[in-house]
Amino acid sequence: MTTSPHQRPAPRTTHLLYLHGFRSSPQSMKAQKMAARVAAHHPGVTWSCPQLPPSPHAAMTLLQQSVQDWPRAQMVVVGSSLGGFYARWLSLRLGCRTALLNPAVFPARDLAKYIGEQTNWHDRSDTFHFRPEFVEQLRLLEADIDRESSRQATAPDDLFAIIAKGDEVLDWREMQTFCQGGALRLLPGSDHAISDFDEHIDALFDFLQLAG
Repeated sequence: MTTSPHQRPAPRTTHLLYLHGFRSSPQSMKAQKMAARVAAHHPGVTWSCPQLPPSPHAAMTLLQQSVQDWPRAQMVVVGSSLGGFYARWLSLRLGCRTALLNPAVFPARDLAKYIGEQTNWHDRSDTFHFRPEFVEQLRLLEADIDRESSRQATAPDDLFAIIAKGDEVLDWREMQTFCQGGALRLLPGSDHAISDFDEHIDALFDFLQLAG
């Protein structure tokens, strides 16, 4: 099931931020495909895909500092999994548009079992320690999202989400509720990584409305 996002004649998106998921990196499949497409077809767009620190508080501080000079009306934040949760928080904070790819909804609950040493999916030599206080930081961010989303109406022009019913990690029903009011592309199958991303990237870029 697809709800098509409304077309936005102006302004075009000039700044694009991509946020990867837990234990992921800018080397993820979706990040790489998006970076290549932006470079090939939208060379004038400012693209950023930082490596996020394991601390949610540090990650949000980094992101807010990195986009502080970006034009709010001409920027979009795209996030996958935990990055989708972060993208939702950041978009509500800044008042910008966002696109979410199988976003985490209750990361404090889901990541509590990962406390301890972890490895990066794309570089097994890169390890980090996921600390108990990071779970509490996620709870605070969840509360922020609940509060801000109750104050700000979500419209299809503001939020687009690709949600896979076949996600083996997250509950698609929770994700659908999390993205309520936005434009949804609900996939009958697929998986958490959205391995068939090539089939859906056009719909995502239709929403992004990138400048040339």
